[in-house]
Amino acid sequence: MALIEAKDIVKVYPNGVLANDRVNLAVEPGEIHALVGENGAGKSTLMKVLYGLETPTSGEIHLRGQRVEIHNPQAAIDLGIGMVHQNFMLVNSFTIAENIVLGRESKRGLFLDRQKAIRDTEALSKQYGLYVEPMARVDTVPVGMRQRVEILKALYRGAEILILDEPTAVLTPRETQDLFAAIRNLVKEGKTVIFITHKLREVMEISDRVTVMRDARRVGTVETSETNEAELAQMMVGREVFMVVDKPPCERGKPVLEAHNLTYINETGRTLLHNASFRVYEGEILGIAGVEGNGQTELVEVLTGLRNASSGSATIDGVSVLGEGPRKVREAHCAHIPEDRLTNGVAMMASINDNLIVDRYYREPFTRFGMIDLATVRENGSAMIQEFGILAPSGELPVGSLSGGNMQKVVLARELSSSPRLLIAAQPTRGVDIGAIEYIHQQLVDKRTDGLAILLVSADLQEVMKLSDRILVMYNGEIVATFANTPDLTEEKLGLYMLGAERQTSEEMEQNQ
Repeated sequence: MALIEAKDIVKVYPNGVLANDRVNLAVEPGEIHALVGENGAGKSTLMKVLYGLETPTSGEIHLRGQRVEIHNPQAAIDLGIGMVHQNFMLVNSFTIAENIVLGRESKRGLFLDRQKAIRDTEALSKQYGLYVEPMARVDTVPVGMRQRVEILKALYRGAEILILDEPTAVLTPRETQDLFAAIRNLVKEGKTVIFITHKLREVMEISDRVTVMRDARRVGTVETSETNEAELAQMMVGREVFMVVDKPPCERGKPVLEAHNLTYINETGRTLLHNASFRVYEGEILGIAGVEGNGQTELVEVLTGLRNASSGSATIDGVSVLGEGPRKVREAHCAHIPEDRLTNGVAMMASINDNLIVDRYYREPFTRFGMIDLATVRENGSAMIQEFGILAPSGELPVGSLSGGNMQKVVLARELSSSPRLLIAAQPTRGVDIGAIEYIHQQLVDKRTDGLAILLVSADLQEVMKLSDRILVMYNGEIVATFANTPDLTEEKLGLYMLGAERQTSEEMEQNQ
């Protein structure tokens, strides 16, 4: 008998979006059950239904064979269901022990019994093999430990079923392996885990069974031992997906971007970027690896004119671009795929056609005699939609009506059609389904092979290693290592630098420039 079962779950949002269409899911006791699917497939909505964050339009939830009503997270917790969200729900100014017992504290009179909170945390940590520092403030510990705190918090509340939503999204390879060891310990202790991820390699490594969703429906459930990544990808997308990028050897030319001692200090006096120096050459992809929040965003925004550097220099083909603003950077033939397409990548209410010329509308052929040539704008939109495979019946549609993958293709089309010398690609496949990832990866490699210089910033270490010719590692706002991306370079080795456990000398980094 299934431990928890969703039966014919339908969820229709007030705006008419059908997020779950008669979805069935059965999770057995003591298993690690992976749930995969493209963005918008409905997997997160289904988990929110199980945890009481969403109320289903119709359908039933059964726990140990009995129908249950879960109208809110507290009801889920009372039934032994816990959920660890991708965005951590912790109080940064509290200690780890205080976070774990929050809402269920033991008190001495009117005050928290801190010693008992510490003892309880230590006992729970030891029982499940989830190492934490009970007295440390949450905002001072690594992201991997914060992940463990979230899991311990759910266990402290009596969770027997743990829903983990993209739990490895911000972890290094070492932290991911530590998490997997902890998950296996949880199962040995009798817990059941539902594991949501888009990383199929992790699905194959950690799960017992896999349920695949597509277009709001369950496509099927398979034994992990009886499938592979290619089959799962095909189930997710509905067609064969080629996981390998055709990447010829790198033939790099002269340096295009040269950055020297770039430093950024924010308004509170905190140094977020410190003395970053590197070069990006014609015909290469230079990847930047690092746990998010270690200066990558500040580096990209300084280089693209969205922030002013506190000190340092940067040139594109010898032309200084620091402090000149985004238009001057673009006129220096630099294209930019921003990490947050909704904020800096597209104008949601504007048409696809307008989004495709937003950086060049004031120049010929789009403007003639001071007036925008609408016919040329439409022709350009039609050509870009066809060339980049954007699924839209008309370029007149608002870009906000597109799926995430097609919206990202609009950004990609605009940037690559600007005849750039340098492309700064920040999180180019974030929130994009596996089919669009395949397309974007091949586009980047093809442009690099044609001679484009590309600076790639991604929180996905597999993506960085798959695409890059050289890799920089950033930690705490600094570049701490530079590697040629050779076959002997491993994720585990990079992970040590990403955590700050290792650091190259300046001479070693210069050798790999």
